[in-house]
Amino acid sequence: MKKSLQGLLTLLLALVVQIGFAQEKTVSGTVLDEDGLPLPGVNVIEQGTSNGTQTDFDGNYSISVAPGDVLVFSYVGFQQQEITVTDSDVYNVSLLVDAASLDEVVVTGYVTQKKSDITGSLVEVGEEQLQEYAAASVDQALQGNVAGLAVSSSSGTPGSVANIRIRGISSITAGNEPLYVIDGVPISNGNVNASDATSSISALAAIDQSTIESITVLKDASATAQYGARGANGVILITTKGGKYGTTRFNFSSQVGFQNDAIDQPTPLTNAQRLELAGEAYWNDNRDFFASEAEAVDYVLNNVGLFPQWDADGRPESNWQQVLSNPDALFQQYSLSASGGGEDNRFFASIGYLEQEATVIGSAFERISGSLNFSKDFNPSLKFSSNNTASYSFQDAFLERSAYFDSPRTATYFMNPLRMPYNDDGTPAEIGGSLPNPLISTRDNFNENRFTRIISGNSLDWEIGGGFSAGAKFNVDFQLYNYRTYTNRNYGYGVPTSGDASQYDRTNAFYVFQNYLNYDFEINPDHIFDIKLVQEYQSSRSYFLGGAGENFADDGLFYLSSAGTPTQATSSFNDWYMGAYLGLLQYSAFDSRYVLNLSYRKEGNSRFAADNRWGDFYSVGAAWNIHKENFMANAGAVDYLKLRGSYGVTGNADIGLNNYQSLFTYGVDYNGEGAQAVSTFGNNDLSWEINKTFDIGLEFGLFQNALTGNFAYFNRKSEDLLLDVPLSQTTGFATQTQNIGELTNSGFEFQLTANIINTEDVGLSIGGNLATVENEVTKLPLDPNGNERTVTTTITRIETGHPVREYYMPTWAGVNPETGLNEWYIDGEGGETTTNFNEAEAVFQGGNSVPTITAGMNLNFNFKGFFINAQGYYAGGHKIYEGWHLYLHQTNGYPILAYNGYQSLLDRWQEPGDNARHSRFTTAGEPWQRHSKYLYDADFLRLRTVTVGYDLPSSAMEQIGMTSARIYVRGNNLATWVKDDNLLYDPEQDLGGETGLETPPTKAVLVGVNLTF
Repeated sequence: MKKSLQGLLTLLLALVVQIGFAQEKTVSGTVLDEDGLPLPGVNVIEQGTSNGTQTDFDGNYSISVAPGDVLVFSYVGFQQQEITVTDSDVYNVSLLVDAASLDEVVVTGYVTQKKSDITGSLVEVGEEQLQEYAAASVDQALQGNVAGLAVSSSSGTPGSVANIRIRGISSITAGNEPLYVIDGVPISNGNVNASDATSSISALAAIDQSTIESITVLKDASATAQYGARGANGVILITTKGGKYGTTRFNFSSQVGFQNDAIDQPTPLTNAQRLELAGEAYWNDNRDFFASEAEAVDYVLNNVGLFPQWDADGRPESNWQQVLSNPDALFQQYSLSASGGGEDNRFFASIGYLEQEATVIGSAFERISGSLNFSKDFNPSLKFSSNNTASYSFQDAFLERSAYFDSPRTATYFMNPLRMPYNDDGTPAEIGGSLPNPLISTRDNFNENRFTRIISGNSLDWEIGGGFSAGAKFNVDFQLYNYRTYTNRNYGYGVPTSGDASQYDRTNAFYVFQNYLNYDFEINPDHIFDIKLVQEYQSSRSYFLGGAGENFADDGLFYLSSAGTPTQATSSFNDWYMGAYLGLLQYSAFDSRYVLNLSYRKEGNSRFAADNRWGDFYSVGAAWNIHKENFMANAGAVDYLKLRGSYGVTGNADIGLNNYQSLFTYGVDYNGEGAQAVSTFGNNDLSWEINKTFDIGLEFGLFQNALTGNFAYFNRKSEDLLLDVPLSQTTGFATQTQNIGELTNSGFEFQLTANIINTEDVGLSIGGNLATVENEVTKLPLDPNGNERTVTTTITRIETGHPVREYYMPTWAGVNPETGLNEWYIDGEGGETTTNFNEAEAVFQGGNSVPTITAGMNLNFNFKGFFINAQGYYAGGHKIYEGWHLYLHQTNGYPILAYNGYQSLLDRWQEPGDNARHSRFTTAGEPWQRHSKYLYDADFLRLRTVTVGYDLPSSAMEQIGMTSARIYVRGNNLATWVKDDNLLYDPEQDLGGETGLETPPTKAVLVGVNLTF
């Protein structure tokens, strides 16, 4: 009986299941807009479930549901629509435009705001724009996309730091870098390398840019004051991707290609040219000794340096530049992600891999990364979210930031070209002296950077009710850095020590806690208020441990435990803390016709003494949405018109951690005994730099938003600058950090986009941005005699009435056509000249290394799935000084007898009447003489990106189970125009203003695919 009952129940259960499955069916249809055009990417969700899909490029969808189920159609900018499934298998939908939702929502810091309610200056850069530029660090993709933002690479070595300035220079000796914020929480960024000699490595290079949804750049005080001192130089908000309701979607993207230097670097002299110039130099110096120049050339071939052996060997060419380069350096990047979710949960997960070789031998960058972002609605009012990324980066670095001659980049010019790279049997030649062969150094030595970064941001948000909401965030940015070096014992710099090695480890932990209380209310529909209170705490702790040793007993030993002679052991710890209280008020009146934003932040920082630790920062911003006024009702051409303005005060505390304290150091050796000594003078009155910023702008959209853009003017005054002021030598200290000095930055910004064609089959848009900035020092400290304390280096000077670090040096007057000697203006500006460099007065040369004008241009065209996107970048109004010219670009003995100069030296004076750029050659050495001959206009125009591709038809993709597929060919930095023909280096240089021998920026050609399924 029992078995019979079980069998009956089983039969009934099977019948119910069969009926259920029999009721399910596949329904399909097309989603169109009001004009009958298909809408791709519309979410189609079975209400109350995670069953869902999205429309394809043609607006088509299909989904398995049962009669009685409700389908919800939703799309940004359109009204949501619900349809109940009946007997029909086809449901075509036409979505109506949602006027309210067209007011785009943008992340503006601690809050999100409608576009019409934003009173500050900001620019949002979307995912597609970020993907156009292939680089290990995503900040380089911002170049040309944001008006007023200047980006310059410190090096083209993969993973290196990029320098970013937003609206000029706000400080002389304190930091000028913007604040980076990921998913609402500030993070640490910058160079993490422990060495000042090897390649830099950017903390931002640890983040896979394919996981980034958008980047928003905040520029004015109304947008940045909420971040207090950290926002003084602008804020870069990074929003990572999150999940979406519906069926899990997978995306795979890949880019593979090759890279070379963006422009040709200076071409070294050939050995034949070197012989010609050496003979000429001996002839010029010894006309009484030689009967002719030909006799001087014979003398060189028989008596000078390596020339006799080179001549006996058949006069071969060494081609060090070719030997040490890595042409067509590999770049490959892969990313696989999945996203989806139900009504109460969402997730996004990804894994990525990037490998990039340098354009010289011996250097590369590799990154493995992963992310997991998810959110869960515990109930309708309580939501938890967690965004997590982790990565491991490896950089095979090399000595490029100092005068190390075994660097492959440096050796191109400093290696004597009469020395051959290879022996007759093809093995690398063991060249003696202070210039080891880089072929051996890069093979047997290493300089390795390893960087692990984990970022976890977690938040809990509670909708309390009655307009109240509250929440908390906790963020951890955990960084593990390891730097290892080894110099072999058999050849090169390691021979005197029988090999040497070092290893340094740094552990950084950054914690951010945020708590907030929000209250939204309205007096009536015409007066809406939003008040937010935030409490924030941030701490940073850094542990450093390192050691070095030498004298290794055998090859293959490079760990410190194998070193016979320990030479160094060091460890340190530092920490800093920040606390803040923030209040934000937003008031909008009469459907946001009038908007008022207020912020006030009370912030404390451990970098200052207790009495000066807390600063007050605030902003006020207002906007007038003119297009909503009644008198604009008949202005059919105007869709959007907003006048906005703001004023605010921010601070800057980006200085050393203990400058306010008088400190002792105990790392002193006094006659073999440990001792202590005073190391810091201290200043208890030290406090914040203050930035006062005014900004006004006009935003518009015309002709159904076919033409959109904005204009802005800003003026930022920096006061109480944190300057290192010279002290009397009787104090025992050279400088003391003080709050003194002022400077200003002001300029205009323009951004314009024109959608010329926008039909179903054809699209064409062009756009661009332009920004200017003028920088001027207005106040500096005075010495005891009341004279201004200027700060002068060998090529720059800081003085009131001039930009920060304006170039300052004697003015070159050219080469005298009769004598062939260099001449300089005595007064530095014109008139009488002299051949004695020491008689020439140094004067300001105009400009510094930061561009005063930047511009970006873009073009987007598509036709029936085919597309082309292009972007250009221009920077100008600044100058670049050539480093190393004494040894490589002057007509003395260095470039022709010791090292190897540039072929541009061939334009030299040879006989009376010659008009040449370079003076007569001499075999003598010369002292450093820095002057305007080697100061160049740095204006350049670069074709940043060109992408040509094709979106495969969705109908073809559906047959193989895919949603979309894109294939493309992409080029980066394909062409560069440089204003000054005498500037032989890439014009995009470190903001230090002097060319070095670092790897230049690269140009790339890549093939890519993007698949969604």
